[in-house]
Amino acid sequence: MVCDLWMAGSISQRTDPLMPPAPEYAHSIRLDGDIILGGLFPVHARGERGAPCGELKKEKGIHRLEAMLFAIDLINKDPDLLPNVTLGARILDTCSRDTYALEQSLTFVQALIERDSTDVRCASGEQPIFAKPDKIVGVIGAAASSVSIMVANILRLFKIPQISYASTAPELSDNTRYDFFSRVVPPDSYQAQAMLDIVTAMGWNYVSTLASEGNYGESGVEAFVQISRETGGVCIAQSLKIPREPRPGEFDKIILRLLETPNARAVVMFANEDDIRRVLDAAKRNNQTGHFLWVGSDSWGSKISPVVQQESVAEGAITILPKRASIEAFDRYFKSRSLSNNRRNVWFAEFWEENFGCKLGMHGKRPGSPKKCTGLEKVGRDSTYEQEGKVQFVMDAVYAMAYALHRMHRDLCSGYPGLCPRMSNIDGKELLGYIRNVSFNGSAKTLVVFNENGDAPGRYDIYQYQITNRSTEYRIIGHWTDQLHLNVRTMQWASGDSSVPASVCSLPCQTGERKKVVKGVLCCWHCERCEGYHYQASEFTCQLCPYEQRPDQNRTGCQPIPIIKLEWHSPWAVAPIFIAILGILATTFVVVTFVRHNDTPIVRASGREMSYVLLTGIFLCYVTTFPMIAAPGLAVCSFRRIFLGLGMCFSYAALLTKTNRIHRIFEQGKRSVAAPRFISPASQLVITFSLISVQLMGVFVWFVADPPHTIVDYGEQRTQDPENARGVLKCDISDLSLICSLGYSILLMVTCTVYAIKTRGVPETFNEAKPIGFTMYTTCIIWLAFIPIFFGTAQSAERMYIQTATLTVSLSLSASVSLGMLYMPKVYIIILHPEQNVPKCKRSFKAIVTAATMTNKLSQLASERPNGEVKTELCESVDNSSEYRCLLYHNHCLRYTYIHLFI
Repeated sequence: MVCDLWMAGSISQRTDPLMPPAPEYAHSIRLDGDIILGGLFPVHARGERGAPCGELKKEKGIHRLEAMLFAIDLINKDPDLLPNVTLGARILDTCSRDTYALEQSLTFVQALIERDSTDVRCASGEQPIFAKPDKIVGVIGAAASSVSIMVANILRLFKIPQISYASTAPELSDNTRYDFFSRVVPPDSYQAQAMLDIVTAMGWNYVSTLASEGNYGESGVEAFVQISRETGGVCIAQSLKIPREPRPGEFDKIILRLLETPNARAVVMFANEDDIRRVLDAAKRNNQTGHFLWVGSDSWGSKISPVVQQESVAEGAITILPKRASIEAFDRYFKSRSLSNNRRNVWFAEFWEENFGCKLGMHGKRPGSPKKCTGLEKVGRDSTYEQEGKVQFVMDAVYAMAYALHRMHRDLCSGYPGLCPRMSNIDGKELLGYIRNVSFNGSAKTLVVFNENGDAPGRYDIYQYQITNRSTEYRIIGHWTDQLHLNVRTMQWASGDSSVPASVCSLPCQTGERKKVVKGVLCCWHCERCEGYHYQASEFTCQLCPYEQRPDQNRTGCQPIPIIKLEWHSPWAVAPIFIAILGILATTFVVVTFVRHNDTPIVRASGREMSYVLLTGIFLCYVTTFPMIAAPGLAVCSFRRIFLGLGMCFSYAALLTKTNRIHRIFEQGKRSVAAPRFISPASQLVITFSLISVQLMGVFVWFVADPPHTIVDYGEQRTQDPENARGVLKCDISDLSLICSLGYSILLMVTCTVYAIKTRGVPETFNEAKPIGFTMYTTCIIWLAFIPIFFGTAQSAERMYIQTATLTVSLSLSASVSLGMLYMPKVYIIILHPEQNVPKCKRSFKAIVTAATMTNKLSQLASERPNGEVKTELCESVDNSSEYRCLLYHNHCLRYTYIHLFI
């Protein structure tokens, strides 16, 4: 059994008319023929919220598409044009989006791409048969210049000629980049020249430009500006751009910006139909009816839709349109289209619903419409109809391709009926040469020719939108063919005056703006606002304010930048202060409790002297929060330097001394019964304060080398908008100084952690070894988290707040961990369970060391001897009966005996 793999993409003209189109073919039209032409039309608008396609375009989409189908029908019926050769078509929807059109246009090159089917098998294991895709010899389209540019880039790779019916961007005239692109409409460079001639004829030498973002708008305005600079006499007041996805209120902002140069009443527009309508609506909404003098490009032309319900604000607008004529034969053809005789158009049912405001069955596109379509409706009778302006050019593009194929057929297949073998595989490069050489009278009886860049000649009609006797119309007031022919006497304006309104140059600039003389036109200048930290120094110059100043409100001078500091009521300060106060209260409570129970076993076992040193360090960690948040001054900056690392140094010096002492005791116990040196409380205090003195010495050197002082940092919050710029009052403590100040304390913390790891195997709770270990592990985690937060916000505008809050909270958390893990359990026993605050047992140092030694020896021999032998051997080796008895229950008394011996 052999299976077929079909390429998705079209509805054939031969599809059963009673069957609905297959879903996978719902986005293209396919007509069978000997030669297949591609077609690209904006059947749908650009989709929103990620959808590729939006609502149906009745005129720009369906009218133009049907014009191509109509032209193909006429050509196939013409016995003198491509005799015995049938033209077919593959028509795709671009959805008015360049990226989507690029994906769709890949269909045109499928036949030219070799497919590797070695890894494809049917379910039966047999080799599949691929349906051969249609070979597209040429493409008609696209409409938008951005779409044509995107598609032209891929079609040129496969040498497929392209003829556009609406793309006018000057960029497409570059024959080195778009060598397979041609068009039957003139480029915007001609249009820009025509519009400049109109502006000059009106006596307007000061105008603004407005462009839709994209190739069409931006290229058109660029061409207009460039030509005006080359010829001189016209000054550009403003060049504004309409974003592709304008935000709410964007058009109101555009109108307000245009009003910034009120004398530049003339506005040259290269914008799409939707943007024109919204600009006019915004002008009406801002009560600017009659102020602006609109000069519109061919995208406005003589269309009704941009001016509907805003006729008064559009009155007097001068528009331009390539010379064209309405094709009566197309009107008859389109009005005769119905659901029954136009099944080849897969979008016609959707058009039917949209055009007549009804719904076709359960699967219609208008689910909210209460009216059902009967199928008997008639275009032009039951709905309004006006031929779309580019229908003529669509037909001319199809005919240009047909005439080129006809002459190629005549040269290659002279006298051969149908396609000869030499045209079975048409060479796109050769076909392009025939296209560039065609010359014929188009559907409007105008000459269709192409120059060396594939551009059509410039022929434009000039219109003015006029209101007369409560009726509105676009009236032809002249034409342009290489030069302007304008009948000024037939023009009228919103003011009712026959004289031409003024739009002149050389208006005085506002305060804070400087005059920038247009190169080559001394009478005209742009008014440029002094941006950033610049102020207006003179009529023609802007100067930068001093570093500690910013421009004033009018930008006519400079004023000092406001200075800020961390306030006590700031949210960044409230939380650290709250934590510090709670910590101070808790530390005070622990100190008072220890003092009141100073001679109890638990306080003595904790090491009273070292505990008070450690509690002092914890207290200092909490207190450090207040100088860190206080307003910087000489005293505050001095306290910051002293207390920044002192609290941590106190804490971790004491903890390091403790853990080192525990480690030395147990290491000494493994070697001999003699007590290790420097384990008395006095020795411990000397060691601790020796470690602390290193920190104090470093602070002293810091004071001598760089005395504390305050600075104002204007760079930390120097925003792009000077209004938001602030100077930050701070102590002169750099990040390096901070690292050095905390570095010694962190070194003590790391060393203490190492000793905590080494003493983790001592008997449970012996002299706080394990709580100290947990304290150090947690503290290390806190400071590991502190480093990326503190230094990672160095470039943030909130740097001062974040770093201060992070540092103070980290200090408080470190103190809270030590306080909670080391002292809260003791305070709990002292206050709530005093019955447990009693000594357990006492033994001599020799007995305890012997017990520890016996424990180690017992552990070693346990793995070598049977049960019972070890105990007997050890018991025999013990000379002193008291030591032997202590060995038997050392697990119960060992930790307490050590405590009473060494603490």
